[in-house]
Amino acid sequence: MRTLLILLRKELKGFLLNPFGWVILAAVVLANGVGVSTAMKGFLDTPSQDSLVFATFHSPVFWFWFLFIFPLITMRSFAEEERSGTLETLLTAPVRTWQVVLSKYLAAFLFFILLWLPTLIQFHIFGWIAELPDAWTPGEILGTYGIIILMGMAFTAVGCFASALTSSQIIAGLLTICFLMILFFVGYVPVIWGGAFEGVGLFHYISCQEHLALFAKGFVDTRPLVYYPTLTFVVLFLTYQLVDYRRWKR
Repeated sequence: MRTLLILLRKELKGFLLNPFGWVILAAVVLANGVGVSTAMKGFLDTPSQDSLVFATFHSPVFWFWFLFIFPLITMRSFAEEERSGTLETLLTAPVRTWQVVLSKYLAAFLFFILLWLPTLIQFHIFGWIAELPDAWTPGEILGTYGIIILMGMAFTAVGCFASALTSSQIIAGLLTICFLMILFFVGYVPVIWGGAFEGVGLFHYISCQEHLALFAKGFVDTRPLVYYPTLTFVVLFLTYQLVDYRRWKR
């Protein structure tokens, strides 16, 4: 455990002491701020019963920038160290492969969570400026951020796996986007083909759009509570096998 914490601290410093990490943080805050402002303007133009939280996150624009977070925070995880040769040095050190994989994953995931802390303030700005009650309930805000963390847990693992496949950061980023786009568009299969075919329940089960929509309305669905941790475990296991293969191959 001590070795894992040392590796984790090293990886976190790579995010927090790197200007690029702060650029990502600023970009997320700016993108979410634009989303909140757009939702508020939408309420002004067309009154709606949906909450501010639901209107902000239930839009194509949100998914566009949300999915692009993961290649940015994970593409360096293994690819950069493989390119520079430091991964070989790390794997020949007295550390276990699972410690290397888990430390890189946890650092990226914790940084992902950190990105969302400032956005909580943005939803309060509406009430502060208009001097009105918040346009959302505690259940809606907790549900939304809860499902975002669950999705981030799995999508970060996908990014780490993509980074372990190559020594190029650009290729790792493109692979991450491709994998996440597949997961995203699979959720649209029932919308495109309708819900009258066998196996449609599976597509509803893995639809991240449906998960976010439900949780943003304050509903708790147990399917994502099983799906995302399971997907995370499977992808991290594959990443471990890939990195361990490289270790013994050397």
